[in-house]
Amino acid sequence: MPKPPVVGAQRSMVALERMSTVHLVAVELRKAILAGDLPVGGPIGEVEIAAQLGVSRGPLREAAQRLVQEGLLVSHPGRGMRVRRIGPDEVSDLYEARLAVEAHAARRLAQRPERVQTAELEACLARLVAVSEGDEAVPIGDADIAFHRELVRLVGSPRLSARIDTLLAETRIASLSASDGYQVRRSVSSTYRELVDAIASGDGEAAAEALSRQFEEAIARLTGRDEQTETVETTLGHTPATFPRLDSP
Repeated sequence: MPKPPVVGAQRSMVALERMSTVHLVAVELRKAILAGDLPVGGPIGEVEIAAQLGVSRGPLREAAQRLVQEGLLVSHPGRGMRVRRIGPDEVSDLYEARLAVEAHAARRLAQRPERVQTAELEACLARLVAVSEGDEAVPIGDADIAFHRELVRLVGSPRLSARIDTLLAETRIASLSASDGYQVRRSVSSTYRELVDAIASGDGEAAAEALSRQFEEAIARLTGRDEQTETVETTLGHTPATFPRLDSP
């Protein structure tokens, strides 16, 4: 007696392949947005981007919807999707959410300070200090984001890490949304050193306080209230974004 067909086997395989394609498209879109290659407020050209990636518009739209959920894109019915813009009026609330996550992470790390974890933060801070001696804004911004991502990652909570990834992406968009171009602080705030030292010494409240002051400084700069701190600036998004074909070897 012949074996009955395995119902759903082919559908599962197709679904898995489609999910993989959508994931790869989402990765490329996210990279382009956070690098400023797709400018804030600008449209997502579905036809052009799909052609460059070598995919149909279906996976592209599905990937873009993921980024809508992440807060990187906004959808306008009948007008397509655009890269989100985060203006000065949203900056304070953004950092309030970041403080809730990162201050908690700092307190947790300070409860049982470990030399390996402190060393990881020291390495991130050293990288930030090193690149801040240069004149390129994007590497400085990337090093700053890496420090804060590592602070939360060391707690070991996938949910907290996912949340901070979204908030850090929004922070980059807020910086890219500035009317005078993408700017980062040239000098590294002393609060970074205070934060790492407080965690190493087991003082969670001092660590949280250092973060709070660091974020207040960032809010003042991003909202135009701080005109004294020297910054490194660059203008992004003036050349059309290009995407690699996903079927390339």
